[in-house]
Amino acid sequence: MSAVEKKNIPTGFSAFSDADIFKFEETCGAHHYERVKLVIRHAIGCWLYDEKGEKYLDCLAAYSAANPGHHHPDLIKAVKNALEGKYASVLSNVIYTDPLGVFLSKMAGFAPQLAPGFGNNGNKVLPKNGGVESVETAIKAMRYYGFKHKGIQDGKQEIIVFNNNFHGRTISVISFSSSEKSKKGFGPLTPGFVSVKYGDIFAVKNAINKNTCGILVEPMQGEGGMQIPPKGFLKGLRTLADKNDILLVCDEIQVGLGRTGKKFCFEHENIVPDGIILGKALSGGIIPLSVFITNAEIMDMVFSKGSEGSTFGGYPLACVAGVAGLEILEKENLIEKAAAKGKILNKKIKEIASRSPHVKEVRGKGLFIGIEVKKGNAMEFCRHLADLGVVANDSHGHTIRISPPLIINDMEIDFLLDRLEKVLVRQV
Repeated sequence: MSAVEKKNIPTGFSAFSDADIFKFEETCGAHHYERVKLVIRHAIGCWLYDEKGEKYLDCLAAYSAANPGHHHPDLIKAVKNALEGKYASVLSNVIYTDPLGVFLSKMAGFAPQLAPGFGNNGNKVLPKNGGVESVETAIKAMRYYGFKHKGIQDGKQEIIVFNNNFHGRTISVISFSSSEKSKKGFGPLTPGFVSVKYGDIFAVKNAINKNTCGILVEPMQGEGGMQIPPKGFLKGLRTLADKNDILLVCDEIQVGLGRTGKKFCFEHENIVPDGIILGKALSGGIIPLSVFITNAEIMDMVFSKGSEGSTFGGYPLACVAGVAGLEILEKENLIEKAAAKGKILNKKIKEIASRSPHVKEVRGKGLFIGIEVKKGNAMEFCRHLADLGVVANDSHGHTIRISPPLIINDMEIDFLLDRLEKVLVRQV
């Protein structure tokens, strides 16, 4: 980067040095993340910049939160207009706001008719903040459905989940995590979950009993190692759910909204679930926003006045960003771009992997790609990539996660491939 280019780059939020920031984090923050030692001062599109103006290609997109790229101008304009127009502030849920109404209408129509077995009643949406809040909402919906619709004794409801899942880190959600590190010492844990092998339809069938009220599944596992289930698995879940009167809910927080080259990841198997959980990219990575969506009949059965709520869930500024985020996704054909770019990137990474002594397997759909390494030391490769100007992370310890913003262009793909070649083949 030339001196002129560096001069025109914003310096970021503060004048504190990187050393100061590291010290602040060390002395004042919880040490709950393994990090690459890099302070990012600002972000534009697919690129992140440090205090010296050096740039790094973002191949994480904050775990799919920044799908439209960082600081997309349409998102910034929408949020800025809301702040300057005085319609951004959080308001009591005792009154209505037009940003929430518009967002709910757009979001309900964005998804296909969910739980079609209940009829063409339209969808209803319950908004929250972080994705795990909407996971909890979905758990409530499945449990209440079991109680109200199936007549299961309250407290006996069971939900089938999957080994190596990741749905968040609240107490209830870590209670059915496979990661001991996520839950050890945080007991007592929440009962009511049965975990089976991901992709094993027979294990699911055997786990179903009279108290089963729901199945919660990631159509592709992200934190579990970028895993793709066997072909027919989601269709099998749909069949079992229909046969046993069970709600099938797909957690699409990481894999929805175009990430895998489809609007929703479940579309790869041509199924329709009973409920969807979305978050992260919903507001383009600008403001926390998540939703649980289901058939209007189910939503009205489960939630009544006073049974659910959130001060910031669906507040005006988040809804403004949500509407803008959905419009960008559609207007800029980001779903189609993710499919096309992902096909190219997958093919070329597999070619690099064929010449690497380190790679065990490459797997993925769209721009959701995992490179599994043989020795389970993926983070070592991620640190080498950071030294070469690429920000990536490991998944489940053994897999390098590649999930850039959906706007990534050919030049940026070539930049990434060159760095992967150096790290995986030349070992530079």
